[in-house]
Amino acid sequence: MTDALLPATPQPLEKENDGYFRKGCNPLAQTGRSKLQNQRAALNQQILKAVRMRTGAENLLKVATNPKVREQARLELSFVNSDLQILKEELEGLNISLGVYQNTEEAFTIPLIPLGLKETKDVDFSVVLKDFILEHYSEDGYLYEDEIADLMDLRQACRTPSRDEAGVELLMTYFMQLGFVESRFFPPTRQMGLLFTWYDSLTGVPVSQQNLLLEKASVLFNTGALYTQIGTRCNRQTQAGLESAIDAFQRAAGVLNYLKETFTHTPSYDMSPAMLSVLVKMMLAQAQESVFEKISLPGIRNEFFMLVKVAQEAAKMGEVYQQLHAAMSQAPVKENIPYSWASLACVKAHHYAALAHYFTAILLIDHQVKPGTDVDHQEKCLYQLYDRMPEGLTPLATLKNGQQRRQLGKSHLRRALTHHEESVREASLCKKLRSIEVLQKVLSAAQERSRLTYAQHQEDDDLLNLINAPDVVAKTEQEVEIILPQFSKLTVTDFFQKLGPLSVFSANKRWTPPRSIRFTAEEGDLGFTLRGNAPVQVHFLDPYCSAAVAGAREGDYIVSIQLVDCKWLTVSEVMKLLKSFGQDEIEMKVVSLLDSTSSMHNKCATYSVGMQKTYSMICLAIEDDDKTDKTKKISKKLSFLSWGTNKNRQKSASTLCLPSVGVARPQIKKKLPSPFSLLNSDSSLY
Repeated sequence: MTDALLPATPQPLEKENDGYFRKGCNPLAQTGRSKLQNQRAALNQQILKAVRMRTGAENLLKVATNPKVREQARLELSFVNSDLQILKEELEGLNISLGVYQNTEEAFTIPLIPLGLKETKDVDFSVVLKDFILEHYSEDGYLYEDEIADLMDLRQACRTPSRDEAGVELLMTYFMQLGFVESRFFPPTRQMGLLFTWYDSLTGVPVSQQNLLLEKASVLFNTGALYTQIGTRCNRQTQAGLESAIDAFQRAAGVLNYLKETFTHTPSYDMSPAMLSVLVKMMLAQAQESVFEKISLPGIRNEFFMLVKVAQEAAKMGEVYQQLHAAMSQAPVKENIPYSWASLACVKAHHYAALAHYFTAILLIDHQVKPGTDVDHQEKCLYQLYDRMPEGLTPLATLKNGQQRRQLGKSHLRRALTHHEESVREASLCKKLRSIEVLQKVLSAAQERSRLTYAQHQEDDDLLNLINAPDVVAKTEQEVEIILPQFSKLTVTDFFQKLGPLSVFSANKRWTPPRSIRFTAEEGDLGFTLRGNAPVQVHFLDPYCSAAVAGAREGDYIVSIQLVDCKWLTVSEVMKLLKSFGQDEIEMKVVSLLDSTSSMHNKCATYSVGMQKTYSMICLAIEDDDKTDKTKKISKKLSFLSWGTNKNRQKSASTLCLPSVGVARPQIKKKLPSPFSLLNSDSSLY
């Protein structure tokens, strides 16, 4: 992800000023951004309350038959919808705040658009993970209290990341740690009872899921959002600041693009594929805008070839923002994208198109052919500046004819003024953009410059000028590209590595409880050999040796010897430990893997306030643990565990796993869809 990364081990608590916190996080700092996030959290709660009230009013309207009650419900519904629109506008205005997200040292630059961080609710891992460790790994969950506390501290720290590389690394560390947690504690065939809730960054609507997909996707979204905040915060008055901004926006686009391609069914509008595609375009557009500013930073010299280059760069910016605005105007994105964002994209499209025509006009009007002028080079540049020349004009003839050059230049000035007027008009239509003083100054100054230039060269016969200025060809010397997240550069240590190697000791594998084997080595012979890497397995077991008589079996994994944990020891280390006891009795604990297809409860639930069809559940029938009994028949009477399936499935409202009963059950032949097939359907998520 980044070049400078955190060490592999979990970060210790560091002291800075008067508070302890993880590197990359300072929840005690009362910065403008933290206050803005607090406002976002408060707005999220208000939006949640309004959405619930709207749902209640809609339900009342459906079932009510009394005309007065229905009229009252309609009135309440109109009030709630009005409140929701106001809250949405307030939420939209947070991201465009200049005093928080933009660099305060910038004097005369158009603001960029950052993404706000998604907010979440607290999650208590302790009870669920302790129970699972005892049930699945046959270990005391209280021995892992420190590890669980580290995980919860890391999650809490990720809610307030610092706006720098350390904050990005903190988020990526938690994302990588979630991969370990998912493999350790989240079997694919059951739910753990943990509910993860995240608020939509754009609409404030909360979304909840019982699996880690929403958690991982939201952390990735916040990583991309943090990159956008780093980019907008860079000092765009320096070369180094602009290069940092370009890099930050490219990395933001890479993270969001990875999120779009990896998590395709996230039940949140801000992480839908259509919305993420638009956000990727927006980040690349802002990176390209930073490239234009980097080229213009030393100053635009009034030279023919320099003006050609700048004109084409400006045309490139106009084209990019025009495409972005078109994407923002398409359904279903236009219903959820902030209006101020779409307006700003339209304003920038016209502003940069105006600059392209202005610089083209200057190179035509101010640079007449003089003795010693490289006419051939100018002809080539002018030929590449247009897709086609105006009718009746050729590049060479236009360069040598001063009158034609002036007429064509003034045509470009008129088109520049048209685009300037449109950009100012678009900015005046949006309340949020009208309040951005620096934007109004930049647009007005550019318009006034073009107007004065045209006034200086205006003649009485300009109305007879029938030349239409052609479009300037968009071209850039630095095409921005997506920088994908480099997870391989980030090394993270599994908090729960004491449970054993993940290749064996994971949630999707089941094994017997540890068995104690007491045996002795007869004349130095153990009676078996070892194989594999950590953990090692019993191999070539002599059926008459003392270990076999005590209950050892081929394929058993050795987890401890004389209370010494062996799950991470190699073959040579375990063999050395066994031989160190000589003729003394050895106590060895082993486990045996069970059939991975053994029955487990299978449920999946997704809940999103204010969305249709977002509460779905399936309860798969419990299969018989004894796979050898294939002849038992199924009773026609539905059992208690079948409640919620088939025709009664819609009446089910429980997401709790029913306890298993310690008796054999007949194998049920008919199966419901797996949770993964459910997650792949749109109806289960939206």
